[in-house]
Amino acid sequence: MFSRVLSPSILALAGTVVLWASAFPAIRVGIDGLGVEALSFLRIAIAAVALLLVAPLAKVRLPRRRDLPMIALCGATGVTAYQILLNWGEVEVAAGTASLLIATAPVFSVLLGSLFLKEPLSRNIILGSIIAIAGAAIVSLAAGDGGFTVSALIVLAAAIFQGVYHFATKPLLRRYTGLEVAAYAMVAGTIFALPLIPATWHATLHAPADALACAVYLGLLPSALGFVIWAYAVARLPLAASTAALYLVPPVALVISLIWLGEVPHLIELVGGAVSVAGVILINRRRQAQRPSAPEGGDASKPISGRQAADDAISTR
Repeated sequence: MFSRVLSPSILALAGTVVLWASAFPAIRVGIDGLGVEALSFLRIAIAAVALLLVAPLAKVRLPRRRDLPMIALCGATGVTAYQILLNWGEVEVAAGTASLLIATAPVFSVLLGSLFLKEPLSRNIILGSIIAIAGAAIVSLAAGDGGFTVSALIVLAAAIFQGVYHFATKPLLRRYTGLEVAAYAMVAGTIFALPLIPATWHATLHAPADALACAVYLGLLPSALGFVIWAYAVARLPLAASTAALYLVPPVALVISLIWLGEVPHLIELVGGAVSVAGVILINRRRQAQRPSAPEGGDASKPISGRQAADDAISTR
C-alpha cells in the first residue's frame, strides 16, 4: 500500500502540482527584479529550449504543416499573451489570489468549445460556469484595498486567453501527445515574444540574482519539467485522479505564497476561490462522464486523454 502511494506516477503528479503552484510566488519575485517584459520572455525562451532538448529523448515528432496555424494560435494565446498578462497582473495581485483567478480558465474553454465545436451545453456546464465566474468576481472584488483592482481583471484576462489555448489544443490532441503540443506551443510562443528582447536585454543587465534565479526556475521547472512529469503521470493514472489532483494547485499556491512571501489571503478571497473551484468541478464531473476512453484517431496508450484533463482544469504554468 505504501509503495503504491509512493509510486513514480503518483510522485510525478504531486511534483506537477507543487511546481505549477510555486510558479505564482516565483513570478512575484521575478517581476520585482526583472519587470514584466523580461520575466515573460526569459521564462518562455528557457522553457522552449529545455523542451527542444528533451524532444529527441521523448520522440517528439515534427508537426504537420496544416497544423501550424492552430499551433501558432496556441502559442500566441496560451504562452505569450498568458505569460505577459499574468505577470502584469501579479504586479499588484497577490500570488495566491492570482492562482484562484487562473483556476477559472476551463470555464472559458468549455464555453468556446460549445460555441465553435458544437459541444453540448448541459445544465451542469451552464450552472458550473455561472458558479465559477461568480467566484472569480468575488476574488476580483476582494483583491484590492478599495474592493477592486484593474490588475485582478488583467489576471482574469490571462485566464480567458488560457481558455482559448485549451480550446485550440483540442484538435491537435487528436493527432499529437500532450507533451508534443506543449513543445510546439512553447516554441511558437517564443517566436511571438521576440519583440520583448530589447527590454529583456536591458533588464537582465541590472537584475538581481534572485530575480534571475526565479526566471530560470520558472522556465526549467514549472514550464518545462512540469509538462514532462505531467505527461508521464497522466499516461499511467486514471483520468479522474489526474484531474482531481489539479484542483490542489490553488490551495498549494496559497500555502507556498504564505511561506515564501508572507502573503496572507483574505477570507473573502478564499471563499471566492472555493466557489470557482466548485464550479469547475461541477463542469468536469459532467464532461468526464460523457468523454470516451480514447479520442477519435488517437491511441489509448498515448497520454492524450490525460492531457485533455489539463484542458479542463489547468493552464500552461
